Amino acid sequence: MNRVYVCSCFGITEQQVREHADKGACTPRQIASASKAGTDCGSCVRRIQALLGRGTCPRRELADKGESGVLSAEIPALRQPQAA
Repeated sequence: MNRVYVCSCFGITEQQVREHADKGACTPRQIASASKAGTDCGSCVRRIQALLGRGTCPRRELADKGESGVLSAEIPALRQPQAA
């Protein structure tokens, strides 16, 4: 298996970035929340942006239509902490 690493700091591959994008992570920040990629040295952020730019985000259209809670509600790593 040929693995192409995007983030060498955390060992995140292109395939893993695509999988997170398929689950709804549409921005580098959301990829970072889901996988830590881009949160250490930051040298992979542009590569992540390029990978995200190549495909369509399955939930981006819903978010663009005003359903703002779709992404954070459906991706556990992106959920905001509930106020006590």
